[in-house]
This record gives sequence, structure tokens and C-alpha cells, in this order.
Amino acid sequence: MTTHEEPLPGPCRRTVVATIGAAGLAAALTACGSGDEAKDSAEPAGAEPEGDGAAGTALASTADIPVGGGKIFQDEGVVVTQPRKGEFKAFSNRCTHKQCPVTSVEGGAITCPCHGSRFDIADGSVKQNPATRPLPAAEISVDGDAITLL
Repeated sequence: MTTHEEPLPGPCRRTVVATIGAAGLAAALTACGSGDEAKDSAEPAGAEPEGDGAAGTALASTADIPVGGGKIFQDEGVVVTQPRKGEFKAFSNRCTHKQCPVTSVEGGAITCPCHGSRFDIADGSVKQNPATRPLPAAEISVDGDAITLL
């Protein structure tokens, strides 16, 4: 006569392993948080920060940006240009080809040294490949002679 043993009631092994895995993932994600809740809560839902800069960052004086040229702000992740006198534009400082930081603004173009891509200072459009997409615009405000990253 064979005895048939009933399994003990309780969670199965798969449930226990999944629960432990979920708890570990939650702990890891919590540990990877930015720790800057004030900054995170100040941004509207779904907003993407422009470049690496913080909102409200004072960048430069309008006198610092040459007409027909621009200035690169590596720490803030932007390039500010002045295509025409009194007209200021800002773009990401990362080339859309391979994400290299751009290194110069001259002759009406923003230049990436990695593969030679060039972008128009007025609208960020591609002037020379291999990049095929324009530089993303960044938001700035000009108040008097102060240029601020929004």
C-alpha cells in the first residue's frame, strides 16, 4: 500500500523567490535615488531637463556671447549663440551623432570634434554630416543683459 502525502499548505517556492526578488529590486531602486527631492518635485510631470544644467542657472552676460558666434557651457550642457545682434539661442552641447560634446562655435557653426559634424547657430540644424538630426534646443531667458538657463 502506497501512501500519498499531501503537500503542506503555504506559499510555493516560486512565490517566495519572486517576493524576495521584488523586495531586493525595490531596495536597490530606493538606494539609487537622487537624494534631491526638492529639485525633482519642482519639475512638472513629464518634463525632461535640458542638458545637464539646473533650471534657473545664470549662464552669462549678453556681452559674453559674440554676434555670429557663441559660447559653450560644458557644465550646464548647453551652447548659447547669437546669430544676429540681440537674438540669443541655446542648444544641447551634445552632438546628435555619437553624443560627443561640441568644442567650438565659429563661422556660424557649432562644431563637434569627434567626426566633424557641424550645426547652424541659428536653429541647430545640421550643416555637415555625419549627424543627421539637429541639436535639441534648450530654453533660456534674457533679462536685461543676463542670460539664464530655464
